[in-house]
Amino acid sequence: MTRLNVNGKAVEIDADPAAPLLWVLREELRLTGTKFGCGMSLCGACTIHLDGEAVRSCVTPLAAAAGRSITTIEGLSPDLSNAVQQAWIAEEVPQCGYCQSGQIMSAAVLLREKPEPTDVDIDEAMAGNICRCGTYQRIRNAIHRASKALAEPGAKR
Repeated sequence: MTRLNVNGKAVEIDADPAAPLLWVLREELRLTGTKFGCGMSLCGACTIHLDGEAVRSCVTPLAAAAGRSITTIEGLSPDLSNAVQQAWIAEEVPQCGYCQSGQIMSAAVLLREKPEPTDVDIDEAMAGNICRCGTYQRIRNAIHRASKALAEPGAKR
């Protein structure tokens, strides 16, 4: 059994410790917001937070997450009240939407580390997240919008 803290809840998983965390989240815990893209840590669709850092769950073995805190897109905000999610909605970022949970998870870490990112900061931080629909300008706009919202008192991260 592997103990995890997923979206603030303690869980025990009886799975192969070498299994990719992505499949444990999707198949065992039914948290399907995290997407499978490439399986090689190249596209960013599977991005989650592990102890607050953005990681690719498709190449992270379950054993590496044991005893650690995992946040998925479902745990970022169950009611879409997170400032990043609100900015994504306001800027109408998604087209197909497939990559967007990974994009949002990466953006949330960026904004925690750099509350007022420049375009260059955003481009560098988001470079590992691929959007086949090409919504990169809307993603950048949403990150700037979220940055402004997070600067307001009482903003929800």
